[in-house]
Amino acid sequence: MPQGIATHFPFSAVVGCQPGALDDMGLALILTTIAPEIGGVLVRGEKGTAKSTTVRGLAAILPPIEAYATDRFSIDPDDATASSPDGPFGPEAERITRAVRLVELPVGATEDRVLGSLHLERALAHGKVEYEPGLLARAHRGILYVDEVNLLNDHLVDLLLDAAATGRATVERDSVSVEHAARFVLIGTMNPEEGELRPQLLDRFGLTVEVAAPRDPALRAEVVRRRMAYDSAPGDFAASYAVQEADLTARIEKARAAVEGVELSDAALLLIAKVCAGFEVDGLRADIVTARTAVAHAAWAGRSAVTKADIRRAAILALPHRRRRNPFDAPGLDEDLLDRLLAEDDLPEPPEPDGPGEADDSTTREDSGPSSSGESSADTPASESSERSETPDPTPSERSEDPQGSGPAPTDSTVAATQPYRPKLLRVDGLGEGADGRRSRAISRRGQVAGVAPQGVGTGLHMVATLQAAAGAQPARGRTDGPVILRAEDLRRAVRIGQEANLVLFCVDASGSMAARKRMSAVKTAILSLLLDAYRRRDKVGLVTFRGAGAEVVLPPTRSVDVAAARLDEIPAGGRTPLAAGLLEAARVIQRERLRDPRTRPLLVIVTDGRATDGADGVARSQQAADHLATLGITTVVVDSESGPLRFGLARQLAVRLGAEHLPVGEVSSTALTEAAAMGPIQNMRSA
Repeated sequence: MPQGIATHFPFSAVVGCQPGALDDMGLALILTTIAPEIGGVLVRGEKGTAKSTTVRGLAAILPPIEAYATDRFSIDPDDATASSPDGPFGPEAERITRAVRLVELPVGATEDRVLGSLHLERALAHGKVEYEPGLLARAHRGILYVDEVNLLNDHLVDLLLDAAATGRATVERDSVSVEHAARFVLIGTMNPEEGELRPQLLDRFGLTVEVAAPRDPALRAEVVRRRMAYDSAPGDFAASYAVQEADLTARIEKARAAVEGVELSDAALLLIAKVCAGFEVDGLRADIVTARTAVAHAAWAGRSAVTKADIRRAAILALPHRRRRNPFDAPGLDEDLLDRLLAEDDLPEPPEPDGPGEADDSTTREDSGPSSSGESSADTPASESSERSETPDPTPSERSEDPQGSGPAPTDSTVAATQPYRPKLLRVDGLGEGADGRRSRAISRRGQVAGVAPQGVGTGLHMVATLQAAAGAQPARGRTDGPVILRAEDLRRAVRIGQEANLVLFCVDASGSMAARKRMSAVKTAILSLLLDAYRRRDKVGLVTFRGAGAEVVLPPTRSVDVAAARLDEIPAGGRTPLAAGLLEAARVIQRERLRDPRTRPLLVIVTDGRATDGADGVARSQQAADHLATLGITTVVVDSESGPLRFGLARQLAVRLGAEHLPVGEVSSTALTEAAAMGPIQNMRSA
């Protein structure tokens, strides 16, 4: 293996990241390193599309930086305005030249790990108050990378984005008051199937790109060929791309030097504003980011002024994720509309290409394909498809099916939901210890301190309580002055009461008794409203339906509420009502999730009219299934879909048997239940 050759997968070896033909992902990453004030990049895509591999290769092509040898905060020695908590540094202070750091933030990181905190060992052993820098300090002048950023706690995402926007981090805690520079390139990657970022956080990322595996067999073969070559001889493979890597480094350095001199004319700025207004994006952040990106793209292309080509490429990267009107809207940009908006202006076109990289304005990752990486694009599941037939509404005789199962089964039909509304808040009883969220009360990493507890209980070290416990024992340990003698039994942890996310499992009756369009539309609208609520509260969701001969897990538990909404829209109605099968399948799903994560606290939402029409013993089997489900201790809500003047009250009876809350579908709306929720008994309330 050649000496001195990095063994990471080279950035320029990624299919779609060649110096003269960058795709959207490669270009977005490079532009945000040219102008970090753009605000970072969010990369969304299915698994196996080399998101992580490409980001890790980026750090190696960035020009090296100079720093003081003893400075933990990596300030620029040539910046007279820069200051470090480790400074001041004199003219004789030793300097070093080092590579740009790629700092990875684990999903399970704490706020102390990100911001830094009191150096515990020196505080206890020497009685000194000293600040231990966190990941933000380490990432200064480098790259901060968060894989699966959609799974990161919201307050940490807020913290990262605030630091990226201001370029500074401030710590005020544990007798420590420190402020330091924190200018870094923030890059997040995520798989949308595992859940979405809140729109407010999505908007804070400067650029967003969508990546997908290539469909061209030749490109897929090239990905495999490069990956296998890299695996067999990493050093030789990296050496074969050394020239391309050096070219990228030199071009980035040249663009950084030129970006301040790029002219953003009033005409170009007005055109950017016109484009953003034309796409009806909220706020002015889109205009600012698009302008900064267009300037960086002009510098990258070697132009001295921003042109239409720069604005077009900037808009494609900066606007799609800002056009989402609600959480279920897929991000995207109408390029035909973009071209029409750009055509209305007479801004000069770019000059003819005169160097590498001028041709990268039209390539996309879908066309060029993903990189070769350790993630295999071959394991991406094929999208599920199903053929649904639209049929007329059931006849009145079909709708008046007998509760004991003697009525005829209507044909299948698919009905869409209407506009969702704000639903009543459903909560899990008791106090949990699940992942941070916004639904049920729980012992949490953040929240109000409710007390202290011995080691092994609680969510974080409580410094004051620990020192108080140790202080009273010092005479017995032979210590009257000097450092505190600390033992394991002295440790105390803070008990914080916050909120957790839950597993919200929907068990939906899709039988013939639900097939009437008006009823099924009301049911789907109620479920869609609850899904929207689950999205906002960071819950996992799952979907079980029962109809015809049995029950089906339409959507295994996931954090992708978007996928759940899409599956909901596809659910047909028709056939008999195997209520027992639905209840038992819901119980199995919950038990499997509890095995995966014992901290998971489920909320089961059963949407049914309570009828069991799958045979003569259907009622008896449904009662047995309900009794079994009741023994599992699951917080359950029965959403009663029965409507019309003639009602049997079977869903209410089911709720009583389950020990569940009974909620008519028309009262899922929070507005309809404001007074009723306030009057309910405490032990049965699931609302706030």
